[in-house]
Amino acid sequence: MDYKELIREAFKARESSYAPYSHYNVGAALLTKDGKIYRGCNIENAGYTPSNCAERTAFFKAVSEGDMEFEAIAVVGGPAGTPEGEFEYAAPCGVCRQVMAEFCDLEDFKIILAKSEDEYKVLSLNEILPLAFTPKDLE
Repeated sequence: MDYKELIREAFKARESSYAPYSHYNVGAALLTKDGKIYRGCNIENAGYTPSNCAERTAFFKAVSEGDMEFEAIAVVGGPAGTPEGEFEYAAPCGVCRQVMAEFCDLEDFKIILAKSEDEYKVLSLNEILPLAFTPKDLE
């Protein structure tokens, strides 16, 4: 997979962000093992706790469509109005990392944190969620 294509899709997803409170727009593009891409954006709520992150939005869209085998996710985010390449890396929150651990292999699943198509880093889920609690822990 060309990570640049996945990053472009994450930037497209970011355009749909609904963040009237934090003004921090996040987009994610989730790649399934069969090559489908699901976009997600952050969606805020005045009550705060009903808000949803871009990564979880993408995962929930995919799972609701019957897809549950994933290869990678690209995440981009920053203050509203900040152009591509001018913000810092936006890493998934702890809840999003736990959702990833539910559906993804800790070593094989890749998280692409991007500032632009040309400036990004690739991490495994295990790197950003060491000692993960997974479905195997319940066996």
